[in-house]
Amino acid sequence: MDDQTRIELEAAAFRTLRAHLMDKRTDVQNIDLMNLAGFCRNCLSRWYQEAANERGIEMDKEEAREIFYGMPYSDWKAAHQSEASDDQREAFKTAFAENVDKG
Repeated sequence: MDDQTRIELEAAAFRTLRAHLMDKRTDVQNIDLMNLAGFCRNCLSRWYQEAANERGIEMDKEEAREIFYGMPYSDWKAAHQSEASDDQREAFKTAFAENVDKG
């Protein structure tokens, strides 16, 4: 497989993952994704931002989130996210330390 085809396939897989999380599984909370998988929609938007920045494209966190979510993050949160429980918050501390703080 040539590099261009590989890149196109990887991009298609990313678009499918994004659509699945944004359109089909809006019920899945970011905190649950993070606690179970070690990443969430915000991580995906951050990785998008980091890839842009590495290529010299200036993009901040909010811009990347709006691109990924297709709307301001505050609008997504209001429409689809619920308040986290104490147990979810406690598990998040561990998941964040293990997956984000370490890079």
